Amino acid sequence: MFSPEIVERALARFPRHLATHAPTALEAMPRLGASLGLALTVKRDDCTGVAFGGNKVRQLEFYIGAAEARGSDTILITGAVQSNFVRTAAAMARRAGMDCHVQLEERVPDIDDTHRRNGNVLLDHLFGATIHTFPEGENEDAADAALEGIAETLRGEGRKPYIIGLAASTPPLGALGYMIGAMELAEQHGGDLPYDEILVASGSAQTHCGILFGLRALGIDTPVRGICVRRAADIQEARVARRLEDMAALTRLDLAIPDADVRCFHDAREKGYGRMSDATHAAILRTARTEGLLLDPVYTGKVMAGLITLHERGELAGSRILYWHTGGQPALFAYADALVAESAERSG
Repeated sequence: MFSPEIVERALARFPRHLATHAPTALEAMPRLGASLGLALTVKRDDCTGVAFGGNKVRQLEFYIGAAEARGSDTILITGAVQSNFVRTAAAMARRAGMDCHVQLEERVPDIDDTHRRNGNVLLDHLFGATIHTFPEGENEDAADAALEGIAETLRGEGRKPYIIGLAASTPPLGALGYMIGAMELAEQHGGDLPYDEILVASGSAQTHCGILFGLRALGIDTPVRGICVRRAADIQEARVARRLEDMAALTRLDLAIPDADVRCFHDAREKGYGRMSDATHAAILRTARTEGLLLDPVYTGKVMAGLITLHERGELAGSRILYWHTGGQPALFAYADALVAESAERSG
């Protein structure tokens, strides 16, 4: 649809704080693939280089860039207790010489002390983030409004805060990072992708939308399926479609993504956000023990569980699958008790 040069010019209008270790590797998963009868490849965005890596590094290049352009001195962000976005934002803020205030939302019920103190929360503390709490987990607009209240207090102290909002009403700046990721993938294959389908986690939808919009902007029609980690597929598809329209407006690229291209699968979310199902636990163990590759219980483990389920049902677009690894491994330590207990039961 557009040349890479046109897409690059569209993206060049936005301030960017370069941080990603890119291009991230493409690796075959021969043992897991053979066990499933698939040709599996993993895009290693768990290796993007900042604070244990993950997809949020690409996204935050644009948020931190915007904050720097405005002369901000403090980053504000909201997310779940074990949010990868929050952890990476705290690290990226420090790289840019900024303070960071994080708001941790109660999205996962009945969490234990390990969940509240280890994993990403431990890293938030190590980065010196000021931590606030928010009692709800399913009200994005209210969480963003609470951030604005914190920002107002900081302004009264003479600070210049920059808010990274997560509600669908905010501009999808982070998705621009995954337009670059899509361009990177195309370059790695000389513009002709050898995959029947790409699978990726779909939560805030910015990674999912960035990949899909970026590929279609380049005229690449490889299917992209989002594996839901938080919402039912119909709700998530509506969110993705809305965010894709926002991306077209934001980038000024006249591109309409057909409804048929917006595809989500939600069976792997079984117990809901941040709650590990038996299928997700099995997928984490299977991937670790066949490929030595670590997945997390919140995002990437659910994507692998979804991939396996879709394969078993004969619903994948073909046998050549790209699994886009978005990181999140620090959360493993927050789920240590459940992972060890269930692993011991399976081994026994």
